[in-house]
Amino acid sequence: MQSIEIRTTQNVVIEYELANLRERIFAFIIDLLLVGAFYLLFMMILLTVASESVFSSSIVMMVVYGIVPFGGMMLYHLMSEVLSNGQSWGKRSMGIKVVRLDGEEPGLSDFLLRSVFHVVDTIFSGGILAALLISSSSKNQRLGDMTANTTVIRLRNDLRFSLEDIMNINTLENYEPRYPEVRVLSEQDMLLVKSAVNRFLTYPNPAHQLALEELVNHLVQLLGVAYPAGDPIEFLKTLIRDYIVITR
Repeated sequence: MQSIEIRTTQNVVIEYELANLRERIFAFIIDLLLVGAFYLLFMMILLTVASESVFSSSIVMMVVYGIVPFGGMMLYHLMSEVLSNGQSWGKRSMGIKVVRLDGEEPGLSDFLLRSVFHVVDTIFSGGILAALLISSSSKNQRLGDMTANTTVIRLRNDLRFSLEDIMNINTLENYEPRYPEVRVLSEQDMLLVKSAVNRFLTYPNPAHQLALEELVNHLVQLLGVAYPAGDPIEFLKTLIRDYIVITR
């Protein structure tokens, strides 16, 4: 599975698994079926309320059979990703999500670019161009992703801690959490902490050291606990152990 490293706004590098071509195709098919269902409903209503003479106009026909379905698909992708933070219904069902490569949250302009470039990526090329680019590019990007500086990542494998994480806690039943305040954090927060620790242990350079220090400062303020006197790595590992014990 291909992966990508993204530096967050807190200067912490997180490794994500990239969504593969199969997952993105299935997500697109689900979205296409939903758009098709809305289009059929629109046509049924239009046929009910409009007279037959309306359909004799070539302009009306072009709008109904050309602009409406294609425009509807782009509008669907734009609105669903904006309202669901990078997840259309298809992406949500496949457990994948749009993210920016610079660690910032995707904005309206990013989603708009991705939506508009569906015209080239999927409509005019029949999806061939998008498939070729996603399967051949290093970051699994189609044209819409390249212009918006985004890609699509997998979420499902990141939603739980591994068995190894739990087994590494000695005397689990008798373990007394030192920082019960950690319960206010989410699983994604703890995955960020775990990723930061692993990244520093793998690449112990000054940049990752600074990122750890900033992360510790942020967590101390957020949780309202005393600043750790010892190794910041041990503090972060303790938070991870406490979180697993409290939420298991």
